[in-house]
Amino acid sequence: MAQSHVFAGVGGYYGGNQGNLAGVFRRDVGGNDWKHVLTEPEAYTVFVHPQDPSLVLAGTKDGICRSTDGGATFKRANFPDSGIQIWSFLADPANPKRILAGGSPVSIYRSNDAGATWARQADPKLPDRGNAPFAVRVMRFAQHPNRSEEIFAALEVGGVMRSTDGGETWNDSSEHLIKMSVDEPRLRSKIVSDTEAEGMLDGHAICMSAADPDSVILAVRMGLFRSDNQGKTWEDMRVDRFSPFTYGRDIKVSPQDPNTLYACLSVAAASKDGALYRSRDVGKTWQRFDKVQPHGTLMSVSLHHADPKQVYTAARYGEVFGTQDGGESWSETPLPKGVQHIYALACG
Repeated sequence: MAQSHVFAGVGGYYGGNQGNLAGVFRRDVGGNDWKHVLTEPEAYTVFVHPQDPSLVLAGTKDGICRSTDGGATFKRANFPDSGIQIWSFLADPANPKRILAGGSPVSIYRSNDAGATWARQADPKLPDRGNAPFAVRVMRFAQHPNRSEEIFAALEVGGVMRSTDGGETWNDSSEHLIKMSVDEPRLRSKIVSDTEAEGMLDGHAICMSAADPDSVILAVRMGLFRSDNQGKTWEDMRVDRFSPFTYGRDIKVSPQDPNTLYACLSVAAASKDGALYRSRDVGKTWQRFDKVQPHGTLMSVSLHHADPKQVYTAARYGEVFGTQDGGESWSETPLPKGVQHIYALACG
């Protein structure tokens, strides 16, 4: 197997990082030294192409940067707009050069040449769900395992939207999430907006699994929620039965085993604790997977596309933890001193 790397995408919120400490950091798997490989804009997501790990994309506060040498160097991609934050990527398994990117303010971009050039798609026409101090972000995509044209996207703070034409047009799938916040007082949360449905609309991650292909699982501030009818209705998976933490920040399906899910659960957006949980039964039950003590909200879990024993997770204030033996042992490889606000991890 070729040399693998771990990447961290670092933003600069909450007063900004001191000095130039945002962007993308890379280290060799098995090594401890992080190299600052993209030093310019803040980065909110890093994407190692599952079928070509030499291709690495970084979503930044101003468009997309691209690497074709495994993340050693980056160049700005041919991107049509300025000032658009990019928070997510999705590659089509059937056509690996076709990649979607999700932006903030809500926007969808498509590349047909492995990320070299991008075109903006028609803007999703979504209902106004309330005012927040930042524009709605397209945080994650999930593609139906059997119908590649069916794609869901988690929105922060905007709930969920769904496309049935490969991302060209979108429909809102959040009505029932809002209803749940009305019907159940425990699902109400208002911190930065003018709606008590804010916590249910605070979408961070979304996934679909071939083991349960018509089910979609959403991670929001209020926990993990599942829909079996294309987002028409949602049910609370009650992850609080298994975890003292319920703030859902990331959820991913194992590339090797569709029954296995990993979820980052924490106290709140800016907290001092969190844990990585694993489910072996597509989310019915959960067990704590990590053997570490994070000192910040767990923000991202990264799974290696070729090696199921590699799992990495990042906490908000610069901590990165990983296992290379399927969870038996863990190592901590913190980012350089002063580097904070990790938004995403990737490996490959």
